[in-house]
Amino acid sequence: MLARRHRHPLQALQRRSQELKLQVDSLLSESRLKGVLDSSKRRDIYQRCVQLKQAIDENKNALQKLNKADEPAPVGNYNQKKEEEHNLLDKLTHQLQELAVSISRENITEIKTPSEREEDDDSADEDEEAEKEEEDDEEEESEGSGGEEEETEEEEKQENESHSQTSKEYIAVGDFAAQQAGDLTFKKGEILLIIEKKPDGWWIAKNAKGNKGLIPRTYVEPYNKEGGQDTSEEGSEEDVEVEDQTAEGEEVKQRTDSHWSAVRKAISEINTVDVLTTMGAIPAGFRPSTLFQLLEEGNQFRASYFLQPELTPSQLAFRDLMWDAKTGTIRSRPSRVSFILTLWSCKMIPLPGMSIQVLSRHVRLCLFDGNKVLSNIHTVRATWLPKKPKTWTFSPQVTGILPCLLDGDCFIRSNSSSPDLGILFELGISYIRNSTGERGELSCGWVFLKLFDASGIPIPAKTYELFLNGGTPYEKGVEVDPSISRRAHGSVFHQMMTMRRQPQLLVKLRSLNRRSRDLLSLLPETLIGSMCSIHLLIFYRQILGDVLLKDRMTMQSADLISNPVLATFPKLLEQPDIMDALRSSWAEKESTLKRSEKRDREFLKATFLLVYHDCVIPLLHSTLLPPFRWAEEETEAARWKVITDFLKQNQENEGALQALLSPDGVHEPFDISEQTYDFLGEIRKNAA
Repeated sequence: MLARRHRHPLQALQRRSQELKLQVDSLLSESRLKGVLDSSKRRDIYQRCVQLKQAIDENKNALQKLNKADEPAPVGNYNQKKEEEHNLLDKLTHQLQELAVSISRENITEIKTPSEREEDDDSADEDEEAEKEEEDDEEEESEGSGGEEEETEEEEKQENESHSQTSKEYIAVGDFAAQQAGDLTFKKGEILLIIEKKPDGWWIAKNAKGNKGLIPRTYVEPYNKEGGQDTSEEGSEEDVEVEDQTAEGEEVKQRTDSHWSAVRKAISEINTVDVLTTMGAIPAGFRPSTLFQLLEEGNQFRASYFLQPELTPSQLAFRDLMWDAKTGTIRSRPSRVSFILTLWSCKMIPLPGMSIQVLSRHVRLCLFDGNKVLSNIHTVRATWLPKKPKTWTFSPQVTGILPCLLDGDCFIRSNSSSPDLGILFELGISYIRNSTGERGELSCGWVFLKLFDASGIPIPAKTYELFLNGGTPYEKGVEVDPSISRRAHGSVFHQMMTMRRQPQLLVKLRSLNRRSRDLLSLLPETLIGSMCSIHLLIFYRQILGDVLLKDRMTMQSADLISNPVLATFPKLLEQPDIMDALRSSWAEKESTLKRSEKRDREFLKATFLLVYHDCVIPLLHSTLLPPFRWAEEETEAARWKVITDFLKQNQENEGALQALLSPDGVHEPFDISEQTYDFLGEIRKNAA
């Protein structure tokens, strides 16, 4: 049975708009009392702001889709009435945005930098001091009246606020260097006077010289002038809290710093996205990037980690690096999954608002089983045209060698036996907020492509049109942009048009020919990377085999190995512009080789080593090369200028010797780690 249609669609939307207006008016009335409401009530108002804005957006989208032909009977002044409804909904949206931002300034202090919090404090200094004096007087009276009655949550909060106004000496348990303007630098053992304890964990303190600034509370402990560290009840409680937040067996400074940084970063990112969503700066389905956060945790999801050999469960031999005496090189290793993936394009990706500037558009991908990441996380940067900002493309036609960061052709290898094995794609943007200068990474949608069907048969090699999900890979049923609902009603044509507006990713799985299969089989069993640099990775693996399997005096030796290529090559996977420099130099050198030389494996390896020492080693340790920073256009341009100038000099001087000996070329002090390869410290240990 067909669902009943509204007989008068515009009239139904008008009624819905009036209902929303009543709800917004009611919320505004409640918010006028927010100065005397507790924090939980303010949070409730904030959440209702978000929900109401989503409802208004849905009504606005439904209104935009209405046509005069949808009405069962003629409606006078149809376009004017439709415009009036649109203006009303815009007004309600504006009111909610103002209210949400106002509430968020009070509740979500984590999204502000220390310098911003200082500015806010200075702008309202006189009012705050007057309020604090009144609150202190009230708290002293309430404390003097006795504590027999059971404390409520609000009373506990007031007591904490009263205590936070009391100046007290604290001792620093570790060194802290100011992260930005407004922070206070101090050394371990320094005595600090705490002026104000802010709820976000950043306290205002003053040192012996009278300098004021913000400090993280996890770096200080109450100070007892007689015995140094405070052993009072308050001090003990705070010590226990710090210990609960940290891991055992590490120094206090390391524990608290690591924990505080991670927690503060996570809370800040979530709340920042919440505010941006409420302000209408980003669609409701955007989230902090899950894969970017994993990359930031350490090296366990980086290609440099998966490029290293893996030990067997006994820890006595290499699992995926074996010597083939017959061929005189490493043995090829087939794996369960081995194919080439081409990223074609992304379509209908929603645009962020004008309040944030996009620094990079990219796709991050990895092997995934629906629960955990099973490989390195590989990133491919997208390009776009101002005329088509919602369309991202890959592998653009450019002159010269294509930068590996833009290469949409990826190889995929995995030996995982999971029946749910697949590829997780996460579309992301790196951004900067125009108002605060704050940087972040957002997910614009994700999709999971399962590589095997229910019978365990691999999916066919073809082009796949994948519709993106909003939220994180662990959320279900979230749309990237709820304003374009997939649950389209009406004619088949209307449903088809709605689907065409959905954010989607186009990829192609390509089966391997014999040559590609032979190349991939020389790589680690689990790895994702760019096809354009596969020949360089194979050189590294072959040299690794020579050093660890063929030339080592005894297999029981675990001594450091003198080999700068093995020691430094993994760094290139985290600095793609230097990898491009190596690719360019090798391509130039290879073009000069004879056909017989190209067939000589040992000659090729020896030539590759010479090119590597001429190109990579000087660049990695040049003081002229700024540190690599993701999605910083100025830094990327400055690095590439240094690299291209260096390569040009090498070409003119037939090598890097003259550049190395030149007084103009300043390099970092020599470090033994540049020369030595500690394979026991680098290898991956089998989890079995």
